[in-house]
Amino acid sequence: MKVYRPKSELRFVYGGHTGEGYCFGLEQLPSKGDLLFITGGEKDVLTLTAHGFHAVCFNSETSPVPQRFLRKVSYRFKHILLLYDTDKTGLECSERLVSQLSEYGVKRIVLPLAGTKEEKDVTDFFRTGHTREELTGLFLKLLDTLYGDTFAALKSCEIDYDHPPQQAVSIITAGEVPLGTEENILCITGGEGTGKSNYTAALVAGAVQEVEKENDLLGVKVEPNRKGRAVLLYDTEQSEQQLYKNVGRLLKRAGLDRMPLFLHAYCLTGMSRNERLTAIIQSMDKYHYLHGGIHLVVIDGVADLIRCANDEAESVALIDEIYRLAGIYRTCVVAVVHFVPNGLKLRGHLGSELQRKSAAILSIEKDENPEISVVKALKVRDGSPLDVPLMQFRWDQKAGMPVYVGEKPRAEKEKRKERELADMAREAFARQDRYGYIELCELIQEMLEVKERTAKGYIRYMREKEIIEKEGDSYVYRQGRV
Repeated sequence: MKVYRPKSELRFVYGGHTGEGYCFGLEQLPSKGDLLFITGGEKDVLTLTAHGFHAVCFNSETSPVPQRFLRKVSYRFKHILLLYDTDKTGLECSERLVSQLSEYGVKRIVLPLAGTKEEKDVTDFFRTGHTREELTGLFLKLLDTLYGDTFAALKSCEIDYDHPPQQAVSIITAGEVPLGTEENILCITGGEGTGKSNYTAALVAGAVQEVEKENDLLGVKVEPNRKGRAVLLYDTEQSEQQLYKNVGRLLKRAGLDRMPLFLHAYCLTGMSRNERLTAIIQSMDKYHYLHGGIHLVVIDGVADLIRCANDEAESVALIDEIYRLAGIYRTCVVAVVHFVPNGLKLRGHLGSELQRKSAAILSIEKDENPEISVVKALKVRDGSPLDVPLMQFRWDQKAGMPVYVGEKPRAEKEKRKERELADMAREAFARQDRYGYIELCELIQEMLEVKERTAKGYIRYMREKEIIEKEGDSYVYRQGRV
């Protein structure tokens, strides 16, 4: 027991033994919390607790704060703050402890008090009319100091509802569905020989048109480059001769007999992987200023910008940088990856990052007729990828380039939707036998990267096609389904 006698010469009288590791208020702390004060005395602990704060103290301000105590509470509390008296002893002790205990993130708050005997501790702070909100305000000022650089950077990222951001323009669309928009990535993927380079050349052909024309762009519409902004094509895989042929075809498709000054095409196969990304970053910066902006960027072979497409750190850093560049220059970046996706979801670390960051993902595959390539959407940010038309193109010997041969019939589209949702359901129900409606809806959103509305539509469709069926309050996979 400790008796406080403020008007006596010996102000503190003890009864019994404190034992080792005396800490007043320790047993009253919650298992977890956000803010813990360490004060100079028991009276201040009681005062803080009465005002809704968590607090402890040791025998006095001059007592050491045990390392063992800090190891325990640093896991339980986000912030540990010293709130000592504002007299000479309290200020010196708190300053010394903050330096000694920096590895545990211990900080201090200095109260706005005179430091006299009548006005020096947190009890005096409240006695003189200050409030809980004012003490919280002192803590917020400390956070402003600690997080100043972070919040300076966040300021430019904060949404100001009274000043909406500039509307992103759709650069590439299929029907009424936006595929490639400003400040976003459009991913194009597929196997060898499926026509990815020819398809992206058609996108570039649309991007170099300064007025809208009725040219064959293999089923998509590309916003004309009315301001003559830069159009950049980087190829990391094909030879210089092959890229030259592709540029010739795209100019022919665009109805041009010469290369526009704002079109720049580069064969990067002679550069190392580290040099390629640097060259792309620096050339984008120059051409942004030279041509008054960038209309479209195509990186044909984005996996060749890093050492390994399955390296998680490299993949995350690369896609983050491409996404950042798209935002800085308010352009659409078309990223071509040279591997085959599996079903509705890309695989591997590079594919996972593209899946998250891309506004749309298009897959180019060979049809049952090997002369025809089919373009299908694996992801679109607004809507369902299974509702995007299956676009077809084939090589035309007379034209000397691929030509659009229309959409696949609706029956084919429905067949594809049913097949791929059945594959998804088979994988999902291999994890567990049954799902509740909300649980299944969330799983579909996670697996297919779609919104809640689309996931609910998929559940309804799978029930109609008898891919899944309802048993009580749960959904189960229809056994024997092929």
